[in-house]
Amino acid sequence: MSKPVIAVLFGGQSSEHIVSCMSAANVIERINTEKYQLLLIGITQEGKWLKAEDLKSVKDGSWQYGRVRAAISPDAQEKCVLLMDGGQMEKVKIDLVFPVLHGLYGEDGTIQGLLEMAQIPYVGCGVLASAVSMDKWYTKMIAGHLGICQAAFEPVWRRQVEGNIDEVLERIENRFSYPVFVKPSNAGSSRGVSKAENREQLKEGLLEAARHDRKILVEEMIVGREVECAVFGGGKESVIASGVGEILAAADFYDFDAKYFNAESRTVTDPELPGNATETIRETAVKIFEAVDGYGLARVDFFVKADGQVVFNEINTMPGFTAISMYPMLWGARGISKEELVERLIRHGMERFQAL
Repeated sequence: MSKPVIAVLFGGQSSEHIVSCMSAANVIERINTEKYQLLLIGITQEGKWLKAEDLKSVKDGSWQYGRVRAAISPDAQEKCVLLMDGGQMEKVKIDLVFPVLHGLYGEDGTIQGLLEMAQIPYVGCGVLASAVSMDKWYTKMIAGHLGICQAAFEPVWRRQVEGNIDEVLERIENRFSYPVFVKPSNAGSSRGVSKAENREQLKEGLLEAARHDRKILVEEMIVGREVECAVFGGGKESVIASGVGEILAAADFYDFDAKYFNAESRTVTDPELPGNATETIRETAVKIFEAVDGYGLARVDFFVKADGQVVFNEINTMPGFTAISMYPMLWGARGISKEELVERLIRHGMERFQAL
């Protein structure tokens, strides 16, 4: 009997392309190849889909120079990947897609929509959960409806920044005192996020965020500890939450460089938090995941104030799986190895169309 074929998608057109490649390498290493056959498909930043020959090519980036093009057929009767090499085409039946894609066109419901059309099981959240969780505006609307404490924010459109930025600056200054945080609504891994201490920095932050998205949030600054919680489940399985992890950033805040390229940034699991903050975080993480119709996995981020108040920050439906990523680290602290975690995610994805 042939082994089930898993197509691992990585790379992508978002600003998180490099993080996706790093995550994918770690996921691929943990998939049991005695049990599954792997088909590795990288997506360049220009949007070209290419077959990667092996894990080494993913790690060193040489997959981007491959010659075999790849495409997932949307035909639900086919359930296959089309591999094209010159004038030759091969159909490869697949049983599951593991979309290790972060950000635009990967974590926002678009690839999930293609896989739903093709009726191919996949790991992770569906179209709705992916879309609303990727868009911080809509996530905040849902959290607000649930009565969950979160940072106040002012929405800004790119067209407003480009049209009359002085009017935008005045509107924000009338609402908030400095410092404030500026965030693209649809970017992850802290891409395009900045902290503004004054008007000039706010202007620079708005212009930078506008390069990443047409929708921008300017948030009040929350003084507190940055913590994260991992969730797993959905469908036939109850949603469970991990313990809590704390970020100790080697920077003013946990930006992209501090996350992935500053060795002094640290994360710790099960920190001692004031009051009943730990249980509040775990309960709130599950509540938010279920509210967005989550399935599979997500990482939910919070702040904890000195008095123990928990403030929701954001939810990530395809969290990083790099060597330093919090999602696998949190489950590791509960005795679940990366290999077992990947296996659970695969099994859960395989059950997708029976469970929903």
